[in-house]
Amino acid sequence: MPVWLRQYRGHAVLADAACGLVAGVVAVGVRFGEVTPYVAPYAVASALLPLAWVCAVALNRAYEPRLLGLGSEEFRRIVQCGLALTAGLAVAAYSTKTEIARGYVVLALPLATALTLLARHGLRRAVHRRRLRGECMHRVVAVGHPEGVAGLVRMLRREPRHGMQIVAACLPADDCCDLPSCDVAGVPVLGGLSDVPLAVRHAGADTVAVLACREMDGDALGRLAWRLEKSHTQLIVAPALMDVAGPRTTIRPAAGLPLLHVEHPQLVGVRRLVKDLFDRLVAAALLVALAPLLLGLAVAVRAGDPGPALFRQTRVGRDGREFTILKFRTMVTDAEKRKIELVSDANGLLFKVRRDPRVTPLGAWLRRHSLDELPQLINVLRGDMSLVGPRPPLPEEVACYGDDVRRRLLVRPGMTGLWQVSGRSDLSWEESVRLDLRYVEHWSLMLDLQILWKTWSAVARGAGAY
Repeated sequence: MPVWLRQYRGHAVLADAACGLVAGVVAVGVRFGEVTPYVAPYAVASALLPLAWVCAVALNRAYEPRLLGLGSEEFRRIVQCGLALTAGLAVAAYSTKTEIARGYVVLALPLATALTLLARHGLRRAVHRRRLRGECMHRVVAVGHPEGVAGLVRMLRREPRHGMQIVAACLPADDCCDLPSCDVAGVPVLGGLSDVPLAVRHAGADTVAVLACREMDGDALGRLAWRLEKSHTQLIVAPALMDVAGPRTTIRPAAGLPLLHVEHPQLVGVRRLVKDLFDRLVAAALLVALAPLLLGLAVAVRAGDPGPALFRQTRVGRDGREFTILKFRTMVTDAEKRKIELVSDANGLLFKVRRDPRVTPLGAWLRRHSLDELPQLINVLRGDMSLVGPRPPLPEEVACYGDDVRRRLLVRPGMTGLWQVSGRSDLSWEESVRLDLRYVEHWSLMLDLQILWKTWSAVARGAGAY
């Protein structure tokens, strides 16, 4: 295990113990207020709570290296631990007819869970900041064909917060012979498929990533796992179905084979109704709460440049239906006429200009912090848009869509989405499409909440907004 990972796990254990202690002390203080002979057992319980909490978290495998610092599974196991302890204590008290102050239990365990989640989030943010500087990275040897290895290298370089750095590659013999140089996307090739353990030692790697490769079948993969077991090197396998991984996939063994079951995306039904209700309720609440800000921005737009405060434009929504999107005007009134004089800085179908001369000074500030998009809450309330979804396209963009890209139109476009929290206008056309399709395939209310949470930091940074 890398040194930084051992340190991270140690910090997580200490943080969990501290959260348990704080929760116990707060529960005693709030529930009883003073220390009396009756309170003594609860004071002892509070003193033992840090140890009990850490043991419970460990039993629920929330300290596993593969979970620390990445993904929602770490948080889910913490929540499971809190629920299981609360339920177990209630059942034990009922079975033994033991009198327990319910107020203490209701305070201590949920508070320990909440504090632990906050502490883990803080630790994760810290390690993500270090990963942006190239620290706290798993050193990975990629195994597969050159195209797959190059794609994985580009993806992980683009998202360093995942904590994986490709330091070497091992390719099938035929691909090694065909390479004009001994590297793939700047990563050195250290041998063939039989040389993976040697490459791990030579590169100082702690992880091997096997991509879809016909030469690496089940038997070969099993033999590789046995050879890596001696050095405690992690083995991860990237399936060919890269964009459907996640909640939609489950392993279902049959006849001794681990079969990967892929569920269809949930595009209709009760979950979709819940999303629509959530969108409209939140949009209505935000419109009421932000009414003074919206009025002030509208006055500022009109005062800064003659013309209407709102900009209206036709966009394409779910199932190809057109609607009028609302935004605060950020350009001069004749912006559409002057568009033909400009050359787009973006590739693909998007028209983006980094230093667009049509943008007003106030408009540039509004765009940087996405305040120009607040009137879209009215579109959400009308049902034209969602809070989270794919980017709302123009009709001329949709006219050029292929069959794959048209799948973006199966859901309502969103005020924010994976594209918003992953780079905004800095993204290429292909990357924007990939993120939108990933959202369509993996939509869930929990994913929406995660994207909304991340939107705040993306807007505050203002990166990629122009």
